[in-house]
Amino acid sequence: MPQVLAATDQNAASSQTLTPTPAPWSAVATIGVGAFALVTAEFLPVGLLPQIASDLAISEGQAGLMITIPGIVAACSALLTVSLAKTFDRRHVLWILLSLLVVSNALMACSNGLFVLLSGRVLLGIAVGGFWTIGVSLGPRLRPDSVGRATSIIFSGVTLGTVAGVPAGTLLGGLFGWRIAFVAFAALASLVVVALVLLLPSIRPEKTSGFTQLPAVLRLPKVQVGLVAVMLIFIGQFSAYTYITPYLNQISGIESSRLSFLLLGYGVAGIFGNLLCGWFVDRDVRLAVLGTSLLLGCSMLLLVSMGDNPLSAIAAVIAWGFGFGMLPIAIQSWIFSAAPDRLESVAALFVSIAQLAMGGGALLGGVTVDHYGIASAVWVGAVGALCGAIWIFARFP
Repeated sequence: MPQVLAATDQNAASSQTLTPTPAPWSAVATIGVGAFALVTAEFLPVGLLPQIASDLAISEGQAGLMITIPGIVAACSALLTVSLAKTFDRRHVLWILLSLLVVSNALMACSNGLFVLLSGRVLLGIAVGGFWTIGVSLGPRLRPDSVGRATSIIFSGVTLGTVAGVPAGTLLGGLFGWRIAFVAFAALASLVVVALVLLLPSIRPEKTSGFTQLPAVLRLPKVQVGLVAVMLIFIGQFSAYTYITPYLNQISGIESSRLSFLLLGYGVAGIFGNLLCGWFVDRDVRLAVLGTSLLLGCSMLLLVSMGDNPLSAIAAVIAWGFGFGMLPIAIQSWIFSAAPDRLESVAALFVSIAQLAMGGGALLGGVTVDHYGIASAVWVGAVGALCGAIWIFARFP
């Protein structure tokens, strides 16, 4: 990430789309909290999947569509946002997107069947795709005087939501029921919308944003290799991660009362992985992506081969969490460094491919679970992550 930030900082001074004066840090922090709320909402069903499936009388494979649907919708939303919102004030776009998150969580909490459940997830997908395209590139624009700090604050929300939001939601759902977990995050999203209205200054769109910029970015070899790696690694990650809760319940014999603490350990390990990756990326971004994919694949292999032993399963999950914490910074640093002057266009491509891979991975995992058993999803995950490592090594040895 520091490599990306340095390049972005060089462009910041000359960009005509920056706010005239630095925005307050509270505005940057609010976007970070919005990122946390979105990421947590997207992955919240992972820890609550057995509860939701049982309550609504659907299969766990059908419940996995809660991850598949927003991923596919977000892939389309990311590309459309670049085109449809290219002339809109960025603060207005964020207001709308976070408002969709409120409605999505409310629908989830009130759902009485698969149709309403997935309708809420469609709205979430629209919000996720649009937010990642716009929101992740706002740090340098809001605080051109402190690009690194501003970007790290926004990405801290992504990291915390990815590695800590799920165990927190799982614990809340275990104590009060899965619907209450979605109500709580709907309330959080409402507060974020209010904060964005009060704190965000006017943010004009970048001159280099728009759908017409995407072909030029796609022609960059580093972007091409990175997007293929994203597809392989994310398919593997979310094929397995979507079904980690039933796997640990059924194969490892870890009871639901203890599972939230193990997922919390996964999250804490992810935070340390995130911190290490910042140092790692500064030295060799390619090696950071390669090491991350290897760690993810090997930890999944350990889990699926020795998962019937609770101690081995715990060790594998902690190692997996460490690797997952490294993943967002490593892979985004790789791709963003290829075109630091076109961050919104690069972000749109990254988000589109990543979300499509997340949805496809969850769908593939669901199909294998329904036909071959819960362990098959973890096998698919290990193969996907290791294929990503092989691809990176083969193209950039």
